[in-house]
Amino acid sequence: MSLIKKSALFIVVLLILDQVFKIWIKTHMMLGEEFPVFGDWFIIHFIENNGMAFGMELEGKMGKILLSLFRIVAICGIGWYLNDICKKKAPRGLILSIGLIFAGAMGNIIDSAFYGMIFNDSYYQVASFLPDAGGYSSFLHGKVVDMLYFPLIDGNFPSWVPFWGGDHFVFFRPVFNIADSYITIGVALILLFHKKYFVQEISKK
Repeated sequence: MSLIKKSALFIVVLLILDQVFKIWIKTHMMLGEEFPVFGDWFIIHFIENNGMAFGMELEGKMGKILLSLFRIVAICGIGWYLNDICKKKAPRGLILSIGLIFAGAMGNIIDSAFYGMIFNDSYYQVASFLPDAGGYSSFLHGKVVDMLYFPLIDGNFPSWVPFWGGDHFVFFRPVFNIADSYITIGVALILLFHKKYFVQEISKK
């Protein structure tokens, strides 16, 4: 099997895992509902956002459209680059990293593009797939499903800490999803092994 086919299969498997988990959350939990997985430091907590990693977002409908269009352009660029390095037989680690980033970006754009049309709202109810009354939004206006929450440290800053003394804090506060994890892992691998990846790639030219 060629590198391109192996990469495509890898990405499809990652996307299926991401989407199955998101769809299960969307169709079994109400917004804000949660349950513990490992004590108090790993919790499944269902939230939605307008589309950036770790719950960040651009405000308003125009911000949502711009973010979605940017993602589509980025996915096209990443896909072209992945195809190119597969043809050039780049280091497997680099192909793996770019594949993770591509799958993560694709996973979240699926939510953003289609979830608004195929699910109803999750406020005060468990959402239904393909509801008779239609979805909660239109194409490119769906919300990204997030659920992974790791409040590893929950406490208060010491009184002597400037500005935040005595304030409550949680580490790690952001709620994210599996697709965000793919992107984070892919970028981390490139940062950690960039010399090995790109020196090998240059040496093959």
